[in-house]
Amino acid sequence: MTLLLPEHHGNCTPGSTVFVWMTGVEDFHTEVTWKGIKYNSSGLQTTVYDAKCVEVTDPFSNRIRFNEPIEKNEA
Repeated sequence: MTLLLPEHHGNCTPGSTVFVWMTGVEDFHTEVTWKGIKYNSSGLQTTVYDAKCVEVTDPFSNRIRFNEPIEKNEA
């Protein structure tokens, strides 16, 4: 997936949030942490909507929330 979150007004509003469903969010979190990605801001969290979530924020305050549903047998 390629996602463009530009910094200028008119294309989108800086500070926007994009919500992405995915699999492998724990591995993704490990990779982002290991690489020292500067804008990894949230760590791995469990949400109220039964998902694991990692939020990454870019220099223009755009946020991408990577989510993976928690399987019922994981709870």
